[in-house]
Amino acid sequence: MKKAIRILGLFLLTFFVITSVACKDDDDPADNDFFAGTYRGSISYNDGGSTNTSTNDGSVFVTKIASGTKYNFRFSNGIPDLNGLEFQKTGDNTLVMVGSNQTVYVRIDNNDLKMFYTADGKTWTANCKR
Repeated sequence: MKKAIRILGLFLLTFFVITSVACKDDDDPADNDFFAGTYRGSISYNDGGSTNTSTNDGSVFVTKIASGTKYNFRFSNGIPDLNGLEFQKTGDNTLVMVGSNQTVYVRIDNNDLKMFYTADGKTWTANCKR
């Protein structure tokens, strides 16, 4: 009986270690139906008026919402969130925003978030790593 308990304990410990390693930051937003990850680095926001926020030590919490192609971006430092941005997968592990052009550019992959997004005279930028 003691041997069975030891074997069960060893099995549970092994299972815990394997599942913990599998849930690291190597999750790729392009390959997962659901995704949540924090990217850290330079972020900024300008509302075209009196608000101009910029930091090299900011963060963006990215979540992939139920549709599978839309993402939410929650910024630190009081910067307003961006919600419901739609992406398409390009290449192996890269997402590019649908309708990207010279004034709207968002690129996200496993390691990097690059953003220059303008809407209604407001501008968000991010150059972050995970």
